[in-house]
Amino acid sequence: MSRKVILTCAVVGENAYNRAHPSFPVTPEQIADAALEATEAGASAVHLHVRDPLSGAGSRDPDLFLDMVTRVRDRGVRAVLNVTCGGGATYVPDPEDESRGGPGTDIAPAAERVRHIEMTRPEMCSIDVTTQNQMDGDKEYVYLNSAPTLRQMARRFQELGVKPEIEVFAPGDILLANKMLEDGLFDAPPVYQIVTGTRWGLPSSAETLIYMRSLLPPGANWAAFGIGRMQLPMVAQATLLGGNVRVGLEDNLYLKRGVFATNGQLVTAARTIIETMGYEVATPDEARAILGLRPRR
Repeated sequence: MSRKVILTCAVVGENAYNRAHPSFPVTPEQIADAALEATEAGASAVHLHVRDPLSGAGSRDPDLFLDMVTRVRDRGVRAVLNVTCGGGATYVPDPEDESRGGPGTDIAPAAERVRHIEMTRPEMCSIDVTTQNQMDGDKEYVYLNSAPTLRQMARRFQELGVKPEIEVFAPGDILLANKMLEDGLFDAPPVYQIVTGTRWGLPSSAETLIYMRSLLPPGANWAAFGIGRMQLPMVAQATLLGGNVRVGLEDNLYLKRGVFATNGQLVTAARTIIETMGYEVATPDEARAILGLRPRR
């Protein structure tokens, strides 16, 4: 019996995107439609952000999350529902005084960062166990997630019964997450998501995944993804190394050079890679069993 691979579709992110894309989902209704499209194409899980419906910019407005999640559920999406919890962690130093946040800074306390999770109660939510220099287009910033804030968020997720997907961007991130697991802040089995391809982050390579995998605790579920043109190659790498995978418009807008993709097309491409190598894509309910989630009624 071949191994079941969990295929997540990150249908929309919060960073800048190419406005020439003809069908990039922006409104809660469009995001819900994209989640359904991804599920019908075979995604095991969907990972969701929201955007301001007027400007198209990324948002962490809890009311937008509630609207979007309600629409996803109303459409009968069966995939595991995974909602981002990465907002409120952007620090842009004032160029005149780096001790102060300049324009574009958005740092929020843990209670505010988890408010939309309290309102929507998804099955899973992401927690970014990292602090890293990053870029959004030509904007430089520090993605700031302090250990005390991460601990507060993890405790609240446990209270809510929402399983965290632990996003890690560097080897030390895994070590910090492992300590949080040891301290009882994550329930077994933990779920790690290895992020590759960000500017100043991990390279998208087999060597990266082999090393990062070596740091994971016994019994952990893990996945990995690449950004841009490395999205589909990393599907193959992660699958071969025993992990799960992620594709979607959050990380890559193109099916091939110069050809814009839809979420459904990216899921189909990933599924083809997985099945061609002799593996099977997990159904949503099989994914729930693997991840230690309650069966969906």
